[in-house]
Amino acid sequence: MPTKDTSTGRRGFLLAAGGLAAAPLIGQAQGQVVQTMAPAALANRRKLGTLEVSSIGLGVQNMSRTYQTTIPGRPEMHRIIRTAYERGVTLFDAAEAYGPHEVERILGEGVAPFRNDVVIATKFGWNIDQQTGERRPGTNSRPDHVKLVVDGMLKRLRTDRIDLLYQHRVDPQVPIEDVAGAVQDLMREGKVLHWGLSEMGLATLRRAHAALPVSAVQSEYSMLWRGPEDGVLALCEELGIGFVPWSPLGVGFLAGAIDAKTRFADGDIRRIESRFSPGNLPHNLALADLVKNWALRKQATPAQIALAWLLAQRPWVVPIPGTTQMAHLEDNLGAAAVRFTAAEIAELNQAVAAIRVQGARLPDAVLAYSGVEAPFRESR
Repeated sequence: MPTKDTSTGRRGFLLAAGGLAAAPLIGQAQGQVVQTMAPAALANRRKLGTLEVSSIGLGVQNMSRTYQTTIPGRPEMHRIIRTAYERGVTLFDAAEAYGPHEVERILGEGVAPFRNDVVIATKFGWNIDQQTGERRPGTNSRPDHVKLVVDGMLKRLRTDRIDLLYQHRVDPQVPIEDVAGAVQDLMREGKVLHWGLSEMGLATLRRAHAALPVSAVQSEYSMLWRGPEDGVLALCEELGIGFVPWSPLGVGFLAGAIDAKTRFADGDIRRIESRFSPGNLPHNLALADLVKNWALRKQATPAQIALAWLLAQRPWVVPIPGTTQMAHLEDNLGAAAVRFTAAEIAELNQAVAAIRVQGARLPDAVLAYSGVEAPFRESR
């Protein structure tokens, strides 16, 4: 598991922030959250296309297995999901591939008491056996397979419709118009309400939207990796598509969970991300230090600064930080109360841009699935 100096890690900042207006209050004796942020902090809603959601969502990817490969307790994951709803979160993000399948089951169980009050997002596109959950090589967005996958999703999620269905990664063998056609069929049946794409090529996004209006694009985006600023955000703005950043805290880096002493467990993907290698991490910590300094300046926590920075980039950006710890949930949601003036966000943007992050965000074998363009239909 990662090791770190807790005096400068995320737990240390949470404890130090106990008296700050934008952070949760922490009990002195037990170290437990005893008072939460004001519920009104998430009162403002944002639009993903025409779909209205809370300004911050909850990613549930790690609720079946954390980065450190531990298995979280299922009742506690349900409690986190329900607490998020009580705090105003309405967007919950899962995927068939998470588990595989198991995270959808956890989410369906967790939101059951208030299913009609929330937006469930999930994703298809990997080559996963529907009976066994076995992850097979490559992608699979063939229309017949997509429809089969959605039927399984509905059962696991305990619902009759998916509010937002993403193609998780573009299938290089299937024209995006065929994928859109399958989703449109599912919409006619009432099984899907909105759709989106994740980590796709720009031309594919434009073609997908022309075939069937896209509500949201999902991609990694944070101060640590700003790739969507190179064309994706501009195209979303042009087409009226919302944007949902995954890993908005840079897999814990921007929240203070990683420092120069951190080492990762076998199976933790951060172990093979070169941005966290011993050669690159010391350089990249300048960005973490920048976030910490702004946290002190704004009387917030680093996680709140990182999320508030995303919220300030566009009014249709909705980050989905994930967590398996209640204190981190409370901390993340506190970002909705952090405000930057125009001068402050300009200053912060300039400082972030001045730090060139070294190393890749993902291993090459994983990156190969991002930015893919779908093939065109063969002419007859």
